Amino acid sequence: MAAFLALDLGTEGARAAVYGVDGTLMGSGADRYPTRYPRPGWAEQDPDDWWRAGAHAVRQALAEAGGPSIDGIAVATTASTVAVLDRDGRPLRPALLWMDGRAGAESELTAETGHPVLRYSGGRDAVEWLVPKAMWLARHEPATYRAAARIVEAADYLVWRLTGRWAGSRMNAVCKSNYDPRGAGHPHDLYEALGIGDLAAKLPDEIVPVGDPVGPLGARARAELGITGPATVVSGGIDAHLSLLAVGGGHEGQVSIVCGTSNAFVTEIAEPVYPSTVWGPYPDALRTGRWLVEGGQVSAGSVLAWTGEGLIGRPRAEIGGLIKAAAQLPPVEHGLIVLDYFMGNRTPLRDPHLRGAVLGLTLASTPEQVYRAAVEGVAYGTRQVVDSFTDGGIAVDEIFLSGGIQHNELWLQTTADVLGRPVHLVSGDNLTLRACSVLAAAGSGRHGSLAEAAARYAPKVRTVEPVPGNVAAYRDGYADYRAATAATTGISHRLSGRRPGA
Repeated sequence: MAAFLALDLGTEGARAAVYGVDGTLMGSGADRYPTRYPRPGWAEQDPDDWWRAGAHAVRQALAEAGGPSIDGIAVATTASTVAVLDRDGRPLRPALLWMDGRAGAESELTAETGHPVLRYSGGRDAVEWLVPKAMWLARHEPATYRAAARIVEAADYLVWRLTGRWAGSRMNAVCKSNYDPRGAGHPHDLYEALGIGDLAAKLPDEIVPVGDPVGPLGARARAELGITGPATVVSGGIDAHLSLLAVGGGHEGQVSIVCGTSNAFVTEIAEPVYPSTVWGPYPDALRTGRWLVEGGQVSAGSVLAWTGEGLIGRPRAEIGGLIKAAAQLPPVEHGLIVLDYFMGNRTPLRDPHLRGAVLGLTLASTPEQVYRAAVEGVAYGTRQVVDSFTDGGIAVDEIFLSGGIQHNELWLQTTADVLGRPVHLVSGDNLTLRACSVLAAAGSGRHGSLAEAAARYAPKVRTVEPVPGNVAAYRDGYADYRAATAATTGISHRLSGRRPGA
Protein backbone atom coordinates (compact mmCIF):
# COMPACT_ATOMS: atom_id res chain seq x y z
CA MET A 1 0.00 0.00 0.00
CA ALA A 2 1.39 3.41 -0.99
CA ALA A 3 1.36 6.25 1.54
CA PHE A 4 2.77 9.68 2.27
CA LEU A 5 4.96 10.76 5.19
CA ALA A 6 4.60 14.15 6.88
CA LEU A 7 7.16 15.47 9.37
CA ASP A 8 6.76 18.65 11.43
CA LEU A 9 9.31 20.20 13.78
CA GLY A 10 7.40 22.37 16.24
CA THR A 11 8.53 24.51 19.14
CA GLU A 12 8.52 21.72 21.71
CA GLY A 13 9.00 18.59 19.63
CA ALA A 14 8.72 16.63 16.41
CA ARG A 15 5.53 15.10 15.03
CA ALA A 16 5.17 12.66 12.17
CA ALA A 17 2.17 11.14 10.41
CA VAL A 18 1.53 8.64 7.64
CA TYR A 19 -1.45 9.27 5.33
CA GLY A 20 -3.04 6.97 2.78
CA VAL A 21 -3.63 8.07 -0.80
CA ASP A 22 -7.25 8.85 0.13
CA GLY A 23 -6.19 11.22 2.93
CA THR A 24 -6.81 8.77 5.77
CA LEU A 25 -4.49 9.10 8.76
CA MET A 26 -2.78 5.70 9.12
CA GLY A 27 -0.30 6.32 11.91
CA SER A 28 1.40 9.03 13.93
CA GLY A 29 4.32 9.58 16.28
CA ALA A 30 5.91 12.29 18.39
CA ASP A 31 8.97 13.07 20.47
CA ARG A 32 10.16 16.11 22.40
CA TYR A 33 13.34 18.16 22.57
CA PRO A 34 14.46 20.85 25.03
CA THR A 35 14.66 24.61 24.61
CA ARG A 36 17.26 26.61 26.50
CA TYR A 37 16.85 30.24 27.56
CA PRO A 38 20.38 31.53 28.27
CA ARG A 39 19.14 35.12 28.75
CA PRO A 40 15.76 36.84 28.90
CA GLY A 41 14.42 37.07 25.36
CA TRP A 42 16.83 34.43 24.03
CA ALA A 43 15.82 30.87 23.06
CA GLU A 44 18.01 28.12 21.61
CA GLN A 45 17.78 24.48 20.52
CA ASP A 46 20.21 21.80 19.29
CA PRO A 47 19.71 20.72 15.64
CA ASP A 48 20.93 17.23 16.56
CA ASP A 49 17.93 17.03 18.91
CA TRP A 50 15.62 17.86 15.98
CA TRP A 51 16.89 14.92 13.95
CA ARG A 52 16.88 12.50 16.89
CA ALA A 53 13.29 13.39 17.81
CA GLY A 54 12.15 13.49 14.19
CA ALA A 55 13.59 10.06 13.46
CA HIS A 56 11.91 8.60 16.53
CA ALA A 57 8.56 10.16 15.57
CA VAL A 58 8.84 8.81 12.01
CA ARG A 59 9.60 5.28 13.18
CA GLN A 60 6.61 5.43 15.53
CA ALA A 61 4.30 6.60 12.76
CA LEU A 62 5.51 3.96 10.32
CA ALA A 63 5.09 1.19 12.88
CA GLU A 64 1.55 2.30 13.73
CA ALA A 65 0.71 2.47 10.01
CA GLY A 66 1.96 -1.06 9.42
CA GLY A 67 5.12 -0.15 7.52
CA PRO A 68 3.67 0.98 4.18
CA SER A 69 5.70 1.91 1.13
CA ILE A 70 6.25 5.70 1.14
CA ASP A 71 5.72 7.52 -2.15
CA GLY A 72 6.42 11.05 -0.96
CA ILE A 73 7.76 12.97 2.04
CA ALA A 74 7.24 16.61 2.94
CA VAL A 75 8.45 18.54 5.96
CA ALA A 76 7.44 21.65 7.85
CA THR A 77 9.16 23.47 10.68
CA THR A 78 8.87 26.61 12.72
CA ALA A 79 9.99 29.64 10.71
CA SER A 80 13.00 31.79 11.57
CA THR A 81 14.56 28.96 13.57
CA VAL A 82 18.13 29.33 12.32
CA ALA A 83 20.86 26.69 12.36
CA VAL A 84 24.56 27.63 12.13
CA LEU A 85 26.59 24.79 10.64
CA ASP A 86 30.07 23.84 9.43
CA ARG A 87 30.86 22.35 6.01
CA ASP A 88 29.76 18.91 7.18
CA GLY A 89 26.43 20.17 8.47
CA ARG A 90 27.46 19.96 12.13
CA PRO A 91 26.21 22.67 14.50
CA LEU A 92 28.76 25.33 15.43
CA ARG A 93 26.47 26.69 18.13
CA PRO A 94 22.87 26.15 19.29
CA ALA A 95 20.23 27.17 16.77
CA LEU A 96 18.41 30.45 17.37
CA LEU A 97 14.76 29.58 17.91
CA TRP A 98 12.03 31.57 16.16
CA MET A 99 11.05 33.32 19.40
CA ASP A 100 14.60 34.49 20.10
CA GLY A 101 14.51 38.29 20.22
CA ARG A 102 18.18 39.19 20.62
CA ALA A 103 18.44 40.81 17.17
CA GLY A 104 16.22 43.82 17.92
CA ALA A 105 18.87 46.41 17.03
CA GLU A 106 19.66 44.57 13.81
CA SER A 107 15.98 44.45 12.90
CA GLU A 108 15.79 48.22 13.28
CA LEU A 109 18.79 48.65 10.98
CA THR A 110 16.99 46.86 8.15
CA ALA A 111 14.33 49.57 8.21
CA GLU A 112 16.96 52.25 7.62
CA THR A 113 18.14 50.80 4.30
CA GLY A 114 15.01 51.69 2.31
CA HIS A 115 15.68 48.70 0.07
CA PRO A 116 12.78 48.05 -2.34
CA VAL A 117 12.52 44.33 -1.47
CA LEU A 118 11.47 45.34 2.05
CA ARG A 119 8.19 46.49 0.58
CA TYR A 120 7.21 42.83 0.87
CA SER A 121 7.72 42.89 4.65
CA GLY A 122 6.24 46.19 5.79
CA GLY A 123 9.48 48.13 5.33
CA ARG A 124 11.70 46.10 7.64
CA ASP A 125 12.68 42.62 8.74
CA ALA A 126 11.20 41.39 12.00
CA VAL A 127 13.47 40.65 14.94
CA GLU A 128 12.84 36.91 14.56
CA TRP A 129 13.92 36.54 10.94
CA LEU A 130 17.04 34.95 9.54
CA VAL A 131 18.68 38.13 8.22
CA PRO A 132 18.69 40.05 11.55
CA LYS A 133 19.87 36.89 13.32
CA ALA A 134 22.72 36.51 10.83
CA MET A 135 23.59 40.18 11.42
CA TRP A 136 23.64 39.57 15.18
CA LEU A 137 26.01 36.64 14.73
CA ALA A 138 28.32 38.67 12.51
CA ARG A 139 28.41 41.52 15.05
CA HIS A 140 28.51 39.57 18.33
CA GLU A 141 30.04 36.18 17.43
CA PRO A 142 32.19 37.07 14.42
CA ALA A 143 34.41 33.99 14.63
CA THR A 144 31.37 31.70 14.53
CA TYR A 145 29.85 33.67 11.67
CA ARG A 146 33.06 33.43 9.63
CA ALA A 147 33.37 29.70 10.31
CA ALA A 148 29.78 28.99 9.33
CA ALA A 149 29.49 27.32 5.95
CA ARG A 150 25.70 27.32 6.29
CA ILE A 151 23.23 29.61 8.03
CA VAL A 152 19.85 28.11 7.20
CA GLU A 153 16.26 27.68 8.29
CA ALA A 154 15.35 24.51 10.19
CA ALA A 155 13.26 23.36 7.21
CA ASP A 156 16.28 23.56 4.92
CA TYR A 157 18.46 21.71 7.44
CA LEU A 158 15.90 18.92 7.61
CA VAL A 159 15.73 18.60 3.80
CA TRP A 160 19.53 18.34 3.74
CA ARG A 161 19.44 15.55 6.34
CA LEU A 162 16.87 13.73 4.19
CA THR A 163 18.43 14.21 0.74
CA GLY A 164 22.00 15.47 1.12
CA ARG A 165 21.08 18.55 -0.95
CA TRP A 166 21.03 22.16 0.22
CA ALA A 167 17.68 22.94 -1.39
CA GLY A 168 15.83 25.75 0.35
CA SER A 169 12.09 26.21 0.54
CA ARG A 170 10.98 29.17 -1.57
CA MET A 171 8.46 29.96 1.17
CA ASN A 172 11.13 30.37 3.83
CA ALA A 173 13.43 32.26 1.47
CA VAL A 174 10.74 34.78 0.47
CA CYS A 175 9.25 35.21 3.93
CA LYS A 176 12.40 35.19 6.09
CA SER A 177 15.46 35.97 3.94
CA ASN A 178 14.12 38.74 1.62
CA TYR A 179 14.38 36.50 -1.45
CA ASP A 180 12.61 38.08 -4.43
CA PRO A 181 11.18 35.39 -6.75
CA ARG A 182 10.00 38.04 -9.23
CA GLY A 183 13.24 40.00 -9.24
CA ALA A 184 16.90 39.41 -8.45
CA GLY A 185 16.48 36.45 -6.09
CA HIS A 186 18.72 36.94 -3.06
CA PRO A 187 19.24 40.70 -2.52
CA HIS A 188 23.05 40.77 -2.38
CA ASP A 189 23.12 44.56 -2.19
CA LEU A 190 20.85 44.54 0.86
CA TYR A 191 23.03 41.94 2.59
CA GLU A 192 26.09 44.04 1.76
CA ALA A 193 24.51 47.17 3.20
CA LEU A 194 23.74 45.27 6.41
CA GLY A 195 27.32 44.07 6.86
CA ILE A 196 26.71 40.45 5.82
CA GLY A 197 27.63 40.58 2.16
CA ASP A 198 28.63 36.90 2.14
CA LEU A 199 25.32 35.66 3.56
CA ALA A 200 23.97 34.37 0.23
CA ALA A 201 26.90 31.95 0.00
CA LYS A 202 25.88 30.49 3.37
CA LEU A 203 22.23 30.01 2.38
CA PRO A 204 20.93 26.94 0.47
CA ASP A 205 22.42 26.47 -3.01
CA GLU A 206 19.02 26.38 -4.74
CA ILE A 207 15.51 27.57 -3.97
CA VAL A 208 12.63 25.16 -4.67
CA PRO A 209 8.93 26.15 -4.88
CA VAL A 210 6.59 24.62 -2.32
CA GLY A 211 5.27 21.28 -3.57
CA ASP A 212 8.02 20.67 -6.12
CA PRO A 213 10.19 17.55 -5.74
CA VAL A 214 13.67 18.04 -4.29
CA GLY A 215 14.97 14.52 -4.86
CA PRO A 216 14.94 10.96 -3.54
CA LEU A 217 15.47 10.11 0.11
CA GLY A 218 19.15 9.51 0.76
CA ALA A 219 20.45 6.07 1.70
CA ARG A 220 21.62 7.12 5.18
CA ALA A 221 18.32 8.77 6.07
CA ARG A 222 16.40 5.82 4.62
CA ALA A 223 18.25 3.46 6.95
CA GLU A 224 17.88 5.71 10.00
CA LEU A 225 14.17 6.24 9.46
CA GLY A 226 13.30 2.72 8.29
CA ILE A 227 11.56 3.91 5.12
CA THR A 228 10.77 1.78 2.08
CA GLY A 229 9.37 2.85 -1.27
CA PRO A 230 10.28 5.63 -3.74
CA ALA A 231 10.14 8.28 -0.99
CA THR A 232 10.49 11.45 -3.08
CA VAL A 233 11.25 14.39 -0.79
CA VAL A 234 9.09 17.39 -1.67
CA SER A 235 9.79 21.02 -0.81
CA GLY A 236 7.82 22.09 2.27
CA GLY A 237 8.17 25.16 4.43
CA ILE A 238 6.74 27.03 7.39
CA ASP A 239 4.36 25.01 9.55
CA ALA A 240 1.59 27.56 10.06
CA HIS A 241 1.81 28.95 6.53
CA LEU A 242 1.35 25.54 4.97
CA SER A 243 -1.82 25.03 7.01
CA LEU A 244 -3.69 27.09 4.44
CA LEU A 245 -3.40 24.13 2.07
CA ALA A 246 -5.28 21.94 4.54
CA VAL A 247 -8.49 23.97 4.88
CA GLY A 248 -9.86 23.07 1.47
CA GLY A 249 -7.66 24.97 -0.93
CA GLY A 250 -7.24 28.43 0.59
CA HIS A 251 -9.44 30.65 -1.55
CA GLU A 252 -9.30 34.39 -0.86
CA GLY A 253 -10.95 35.36 2.41
CA GLN A 254 -9.95 32.17 4.21
CA VAL A 255 -7.66 32.80 7.19
CA SER A 256 -5.94 29.95 8.98
CA ILE A 257 -4.89 30.55 12.59
CA VAL A 258 -2.65 27.86 14.04
CA CYS A 259 -2.96 28.19 17.80
CA GLY A 260 -0.22 26.81 19.99
CA THR A 261 2.76 28.17 21.89
CA SER A 262 2.33 31.11 19.55
CA ASN A 263 -0.52 31.98 17.18
CA ALA A 264 0.22 32.23 13.47
CA PHE A 265 -2.23 33.82 11.01
CA VAL A 266 -1.99 33.26 7.27
CA THR A 267 -4.03 33.98 4.16
CA GLU A 268 -3.48 34.46 0.42
CA ILE A 269 -4.65 37.35 -1.73
CA ALA A 270 -4.87 37.76 -5.50
CA GLU A 271 -3.61 41.37 -5.62
CA PRO A 272 -1.06 42.89 -3.25
CA VAL A 273 -1.75 45.45 -0.54
CA TYR A 274 0.98 46.93 1.65
CA PRO A 275 -0.15 47.75 5.22
CA SER A 276 2.74 48.12 7.66
CA THR A 277 0.90 46.15 10.33
CA VAL A 278 1.24 42.73 8.65
CA TRP A 279 4.06 40.68 7.22
CA GLY A 280 3.93 40.51 3.46
CA PRO A 281 2.50 40.49 0.96
CA TYR A 282 4.97 37.81 -0.15
CA PRO A 283 4.93 37.00 -3.88
CA ASP A 284 4.73 33.31 -4.85
CA ALA A 285 5.59 32.18 -1.31
CA LEU A 286 3.00 29.41 -1.15
CA ARG A 287 1.50 29.23 -4.63
CA THR A 288 2.85 30.86 -7.75
CA GLY A 289 0.80 33.86 -8.81
CA ARG A 290 -0.63 34.63 -5.37
CA TRP A 291 0.48 36.76 -2.44
CA LEU A 292 0.84 35.40 1.08
CA VAL A 293 0.04 37.59 4.11
CA GLU A 294 0.86 36.66 7.68
CA GLY A 295 0.46 37.96 11.18
CA GLY A 296 1.13 36.52 14.58
CA GLN A 297 1.20 36.53 18.35
CA VAL A 298 4.57 35.55 19.77
CA SER A 299 3.00 34.33 23.01
CA ALA A 300 -0.40 32.62 23.13
CA GLY A 301 -0.71 29.11 24.56
CA SER A 302 2.62 29.76 26.28
CA VAL A 303 0.97 32.59 28.25
CA LEU A 304 -1.75 30.21 29.43
CA ALA A 305 0.78 27.52 30.35
CA TRP A 306 2.86 30.04 32.30
CA THR A 307 -0.21 31.40 34.08
CA GLY A 308 -1.57 28.01 35.09
CA GLU A 309 1.63 26.14 35.87
CA GLY A 310 4.15 28.87 36.57
CA LEU A 311 2.24 31.70 38.23
CA ILE A 312 -0.68 29.86 39.84
CA GLY A 313 1.41 26.74 40.40
CA ARG A 314 -1.04 24.04 39.32
CA PRO A 315 0.47 20.77 38.06
CA ARG A 316 -0.30 20.09 34.41
CA ALA A 317 -2.65 17.28 35.41
CA GLU A 318 -4.83 19.79 37.31
CA ILE A 319 -5.05 22.46 34.61
CA GLY A 320 -8.30 20.97 33.29
CA GLY A 321 -9.96 21.70 36.62
CA LEU A 322 -8.64 25.25 36.62
CA ILE A 323 -10.05 25.80 33.12
CA LYS A 324 -13.49 24.50 34.15
CA ALA A 325 -13.56 26.74 37.24
CA ALA A 326 -12.51 29.78 35.21
CA ALA A 327 -15.20 29.02 32.63
CA GLN A 328 -17.88 29.39 35.30
CA LEU A 329 -16.96 33.06 35.83
CA PRO A 330 -18.65 35.85 33.87
CA PRO A 331 -16.39 37.58 31.34
CA VAL A 332 -14.56 40.81 32.19
CA GLU A 333 -16.27 41.29 35.59
CA HIS A 334 -13.16 40.07 37.43
CA GLY A 335 -11.63 43.51 36.77
CA LEU A 336 -8.32 42.18 35.41
CA ILE A 337 -6.46 42.78 32.15
CA VAL A 338 -3.62 40.54 31.00
CA LEU A 339 -1.31 41.79 28.26
CA ASP A 340 0.00 38.89 26.18
CA TYR A 341 3.33 40.47 25.17
CA PHE A 342 5.49 38.08 27.20
CA MET A 343 8.02 37.82 24.34
CA GLY A 344 7.14 41.13 22.66
CA ASN A 345 4.62 41.69 19.89
CA ARG A 346 4.94 40.19 16.43
CA THR A 347 2.09 41.99 14.62
CA PRO A 348 0.50 44.46 14.27
CA LEU A 349 2.71 46.49 16.64
CA ARG A 350 5.97 44.80 15.59
CA ASP A 351 7.59 45.66 18.90
CA PRO A 352 9.96 43.10 20.49
CA HIS A 353 10.38 45.31 23.56
CA LEU A 354 6.79 45.11 24.80
CA ARG A 355 6.30 43.01 27.92
CA GLY A 356 3.46 41.10 29.51
CA ALA A 357 1.45 42.41 32.45
CA VAL A 358 -1.40 41.56 34.80
CA LEU A 359 -3.31 44.73 35.71
CA GLY A 360 -6.04 45.20 38.29
CA LEU A 361 -4.93 42.69 40.92
CA THR A 362 -6.36 42.97 44.42
CA LEU A 363 -6.01 40.80 47.52
CA ALA A 364 -9.40 39.33 46.59
CA SER A 365 -8.26 38.16 43.13
CA THR A 366 -8.52 34.39 42.74
CA PRO A 367 -6.48 31.95 40.62
CA GLU A 368 -9.55 31.30 38.47
CA GLN A 369 -9.97 35.01 37.78
CA VAL A 370 -6.32 35.41 36.84
CA TYR A 371 -6.47 32.43 34.50
CA ARG A 372 -9.67 33.65 32.86
CA ALA A 373 -8.10 37.09 32.36
CA ALA A 374 -5.08 35.44 30.72
CA VAL A 375 -7.36 33.58 28.29
CA GLU A 376 -9.13 36.82 27.48
CA GLY A 377 -5.80 38.65 27.00
CA VAL A 378 -4.64 36.08 24.45
CA ALA A 379 -7.99 36.36 22.66
CA TYR A 380 -7.68 40.17 22.61
CA GLY A 381 -4.28 39.74 20.97
CA THR A 382 -5.90 37.53 18.35
CA ARG A 383 -8.51 40.17 17.60
CA GLN A 384 -5.79 42.81 17.31
CA VAL A 385 -4.17 40.78 14.51
CA VAL A 386 -7.48 40.06 12.73
CA ASP A 387 -8.40 43.75 12.90
CA SER A 388 -5.05 44.63 11.34
CA PHE A 389 -5.91 42.40 8.38
CA THR A 390 -9.30 43.96 7.75
CA ASP A 391 -8.05 47.51 8.40
CA GLY A 392 -5.31 46.89 5.84
CA GLY A 393 -7.74 45.83 3.12
CA ILE A 394 -7.25 42.07 3.52
CA ALA A 395 -10.46 40.05 3.37
CA VAL A 396 -11.35 37.91 6.39
CA ASP A 397 -14.47 35.92 5.49
CA GLU A 398 -13.81 32.57 7.17
CA ILE A 399 -11.53 31.82 10.11
CA PHE A 400 -10.17 28.32 10.67
CA LEU A 401 -8.60 27.49 14.04
CA SER A 402 -6.38 24.49 14.69
CA GLY A 403 -3.73 23.36 17.13
CA GLY A 404 -3.69 23.36 20.91
CA ILE A 405 -6.79 25.55 21.19
CA GLN A 406 -8.92 22.47 20.55
CA HIS A 407 -7.93 21.13 23.98
CA ASN A 408 -9.02 24.28 25.86
CA GLU A 409 -12.73 24.96 25.39
CA LEU A 410 -12.54 28.21 27.38
CA TRP A 411 -9.83 29.58 25.08
CA LEU A 412 -11.76 28.43 22.01
CA GLN A 413 -15.10 29.95 23.02
CA THR A 414 -13.50 33.16 24.29
CA THR A 415 -11.74 33.61 20.95
CA ALA A 416 -15.05 33.35 19.08
CA ASP A 417 -16.69 35.74 21.58
CA VAL A 418 -13.92 38.34 21.39
CA LEU A 419 -13.85 38.20 17.60
CA GLY A 420 -17.65 38.44 17.56
CA ARG A 421 -17.86 36.02 14.64
CA PRO A 422 -18.10 32.25 14.11
CA VAL A 423 -14.88 30.28 13.82
CA HIS A 424 -14.31 26.86 12.28
CA LEU A 425 -12.37 24.44 14.47
CA VAL A 426 -10.32 21.74 12.83
CA SER A 427 -10.39 19.16 15.61
CA GLY A 428 -8.75 15.79 15.89
CA ASP A 429 -6.17 16.56 13.23
CA ASN A 430 -2.94 18.47 12.75
CA LEU A 431 -3.27 20.91 9.86
CA THR A 432 0.48 21.17 9.33
CA LEU A 433 0.91 17.43 8.98
CA ARG A 434 -2.14 17.20 6.73
CA ALA A 435 -0.74 20.03 4.60
CA CYS A 436 2.54 18.14 4.29
CA SER A 437 0.59 15.13 3.04
CA VAL A 438 -0.97 17.42 0.42
CA LEU A 439 2.50 18.46 -0.69
CA ALA A 440 3.77 14.88 -0.72
CA ALA A 441 0.78 13.75 -2.77
CA ALA A 442 1.20 16.55 -5.32
CA GLY A 443 5.00 16.44 -5.46
CA SER A 444 5.12 12.68 -5.97
CA GLY A 445 2.67 12.94 -8.87
CA ARG A 446 -0.25 11.23 -7.15
CA HIS A 447 -2.84 14.04 -7.24
CA GLY A 448 -1.75 16.55 -9.87
CA SER A 449 -1.78 20.17 -8.70
CA LEU A 450 -1.62 21.49 -5.15
CA ALA A 451 -5.22 22.73 -5.47
CA GLU A 452 -6.47 19.25 -6.44
CA ALA A 453 -4.59 17.59 -3.61
CA ALA A 454 -5.75 20.23 -1.11
CA ALA A 455 -9.39 19.70 -2.05
CA ARG A 456 -9.03 15.94 -1.69
CA TYR A 457 -7.41 16.20 1.74
CA ALA A 458 -9.72 18.85 3.27
CA PRO A 459 -10.38 18.11 6.97
CA LYS A 460 -13.65 18.00 8.86
CA VAL A 461 -14.51 21.08 10.94
CA ARG A 462 -17.05 22.18 13.53
CA THR A 463 -18.29 25.74 13.81
CA VAL A 464 -18.13 27.58 17.13
CA GLU A 465 -20.58 30.48 17.35
CA PRO A 466 -20.00 33.51 19.61
CA VAL A 467 -22.22 33.84 22.68
CA PRO A 468 -24.24 37.03 22.03
CA GLY A 469 -24.27 38.10 25.68
CA ASN A 470 -20.46 37.97 25.86
CA VAL A 471 -19.70 39.94 22.71
CA ALA A 472 -20.58 43.38 24.14
CA ALA A 473 -18.63 42.73 27.36
CA TYR A 474 -15.56 41.74 25.42
CA ARG A 475 -15.88 44.80 23.20
CA ASP A 476 -15.28 46.91 26.30
CA GLY A 477 -12.55 44.57 27.52
CA TYR A 478 -10.75 44.82 24.20
CA ALA A 479 -10.85 48.62 24.40
CA ASP A 480 -9.23 48.41 27.85
CA TYR A 481 -6.60 46.00 26.47
CA ARG A 482 -5.67 48.48 23.73
CA ALA A 483 -5.57 51.37 26.23
CA ALA A 484 -3.43 49.35 28.65
CA THR A 485 -1.02 48.51 25.82
CA ALA A 486 -0.56 52.19 25.02
CA ALA A 487 -0.19 53.14 28.67
CA THR A 488 2.50 50.54 29.47
CA THR A 489 4.59 50.78 26.30
CA GLY A 490 7.09 53.24 27.75
CA ILE A 491 7.75 51.27 30.93
CA SER A 492 7.92 48.03 28.92
CA HIS A 493 10.68 49.50 26.79
CA ARG A 494 12.61 50.67 29.86
CA LEU A 495 12.26 47.31 31.60
CA SER A 496 13.29 45.34 28.53
CA GLY A 497 16.42 47.50 28.28
CA ARG A 498 17.59 46.32 31.69
CA ARG A 499 18.06 42.68 30.72
CA PRO A 500 21.63 41.35 31.03
CA GLY A 501 23.67 41.94 27.90
CA ALA A 502 21.26 44.47 26.43
